Amino acid sequence: MKDQNLFVEGDVNFTSGRKKWYAVLDGEAMDLLNRDKEVFMHQSLSTPCLNVLSSCEGSYITDLNGKRYLDFHGNSVHHTGYRNPYIIEKVKQQMDILPFSPRRYTNEAAVRYAEKLVTYFPAPLNRVLFAPGGTAAVSMALKLARIITGKQRIVSLEDSFHGASLDAIAAGGEYQFKKYMGIFPDTVNVRQPGANDMAAADELEEILKEEPGVGAFIAETIRNTDVHIPSQAYWKRVREICTKYNVLLILDEIPIAFGKTGKMFAFEHYGIVPDIVCLGKSMGAGIIPMAGIVTKEEYNIAAEISLGHFTHEKSPLGCAAGLAMLEFIEQEQLLQKVKEDELFVRNELEQLKKKFPFIHEVRGIGLLWAIELLNTQPEGKDTAAVAEQVLYECLKNGLSFKISNGNVLQLSPPLTISRIELEEAFQVLHQVFSSL
Repeated sequence: MKDQNLFVEGDVNFTSGRKKWYAVLDGEAMDLLNRDKEVFMHQSLSTPCLNVLSSCEGSYITDLNGKRYLDFHGNSVHHTGYRNPYIIEKVKQQMDILPFSPRRYTNEAAVRYAEKLVTYFPAPLNRVLFAPGGTAAVSMALKLARIITGKQRIVSLEDSFHGASLDAIAAGGEYQFKKYMGIFPDTVNVRQPGANDMAAADELEEILKEEPGVGAFIAETIRNTDVHIPSQAYWKRVREICTKYNVLLILDEIPIAFGKTGKMFAFEHYGIVPDIVCLGKSMGAGIIPMAGIVTKEEYNIAAEISLGHFTHEKSPLGCAAGLAMLEFIEQEQLLQKVKEDELFVRNELEQLKKKFPFIHEVRGIGLLWAIELLNTQPEGKDTAAVAEQVLYECLKNGLSFKISNGNVLQLSPPLTISRIELEEAFQVLHQVFSSL
């Protein structure tokens, strides 16, 4: 397997481009980056770090030098903007009363959040279980699937990511997380839905015919990292196949739930009802780690084991943040705003594609977009090197985003981003593309 395939989830941290980037940082930033490198464990995608942040607000992150960057990445936690004043105030109020709730107790914040959350789901999905992170939510979903079906095997998509714990990487398909971890005989990977996504659905059915031990199919409703959007026909067919073979459909919406696609949850675009939905990231409003699963009343059958039992399962602070996030989305009518922003972004990206021949494709929905560069660049340039050049030039001009799969620029701004800020971002992209 080629080295480039090790880095489908994000940026590569140790190229010549990264070394050149460090030359623009000052001594204080480099000192902290070096101290970080000396004390934290090194790991792919995280080490060495890109820069040192000092503050954040709205659509922006700010580094030690006071340079602001429009953040079109945000690890998918900044849906309602950084340091949202409405949400911060609700969390502060909760902190003054009950900042932590020990196990064996519930609290009003947790109950109110759970009650509010299920109102956004179709009627069969009315049971929740919270966790301190998305990986834990996936773990709970996989455990529950084994209990419900009595079957251990899982089908997932090639190159998929569902978290970094051992059970989550077993369910996923990304090599960089499975390297050195041995074999995972309980997981079968099938192709990602693409141009011919009905063939991908056919492949799923063939596997389920041959593998009676499969209890669950887990997938992102819309792939977040490089933004691939399956057809309605694909998801309707997958739902039918899972029902036919008594396989649970687990949808991982950890990065894209809560409005990123223009609907509260991405599966709403497809007119299907999954069996379990995994949530996380923006669920804690970019303030408190918060995640969970939502499932059906009929699957509330695991009372004699601990699916989660996490210390911070019913975090009052996390639940206060999550409830305030939902309230803010409603009050500011952000779902409608995202639909309007989608039209603007689509037009801007199509204009870029028409002007710059090295752009192979633009695709997206809501405020989740991808610019895919041609695999073969003019003058024989390596496409990954070109993507990296675009990244660092954009950073110099105050725009931050993520590279995925080597040649895909992922653009994922907060739902609260203003039209002026969107225009500013596209001005930067146009300027950088023009300079290549």
